[in-house]
Amino acid sequence: MLLIALAMPSVVLLLLINLYPLGYAGLQSVRDGDLIAPGKFVGLENYAYVLGQPSFLRAVLFTLVFTIVGVFGSWLVGLGFALLLQTVIPARPLFKTLLLLPWVVPIVVTTTAWNFLVATPQSLLPAIGQALGFPSALFLADPVLAQITVCMYKVWVSFPFMMMMTSSALASVDTNVYEAAKVDGATRWQTFRKITLPLIARPTYVSWVLMTIFCVNDFPTIYLLTQGGPTGATTTLVVLAYQTVFQNFQVGHGVAIAFLMTTALILVSVVLFRQIRKAHIE
Repeated sequence: MLLIALAMPSVVLLLLINLYPLGYAGLQSVRDGDLIAPGKFVGLENYAYVLGQPSFLRAVLFTLVFTIVGVFGSWLVGLGFALLLQTVIPARPLFKTLLLLPWVVPIVVTTTAWNFLVATPQSLLPAIGQALGFPSALFLADPVLAQITVCMYKVWVSFPFMMMMTSSALASVDTNVYEAAKVDGATRWQTFRKITLPLIARPTYVSWVLMTIFCVNDFPTIYLLTQGGPTGATTTLVVLAYQTVFQNFQVGHGVAIAFLMTTALILVSVVLFRQIRKAHIE
């Protein structure tokens, strides 16, 4: 009882900090208010309106693409570097530190650097392309190129996290298993597919869950690179929710978008957590 009494103030404070904003946002999602007035109760009209908007459907599609590329692209690159770091390479600590830079450097700095590289015809990459005889490419002005650019940036900035997660998982694997597989005549690919991947399955699923949350909730990457443009091509759900609330002043619609996004994220997380529970060594 003493421990409960001592912990109760912290528990109450955490509930107030988390539940009050959530409850207030829930009320806003069923009203037609703005940033000043709460407005009248409209039930689920905001959700019905949002689900019928083409801009919402486009944002759902790009959020899905952005998340899939961000999760699996960064995982594949991170896995490759994690396996490389398992081998003997020169200046391994320095190499590992350099690989961590995209993750540890503030996102404002890295997005500014990428804008410097690709944003205008005078930027480094378009200038190099023109010098080599390629047509001028405006990476952030063309819808398709802008989508590719932000997805590549997400992979680049996220692979160090995946690399560290995978490196930790690989370090926990008993090397005797590999020795036994080598004695049995297993090839490197068979060892990787039949032993390494199953042994690191649970940490891999955990990293997928975390990266899915990071990607779906990633506002700075999109906003600092493209602000959702051009013509809404790189608008994700979190950016659309921000624009709806703070630019269009449609609070009910914007909060409804956020709640739909959160619901989908919870469902995906539940599926992945079930995979974590099922993961086992054959």
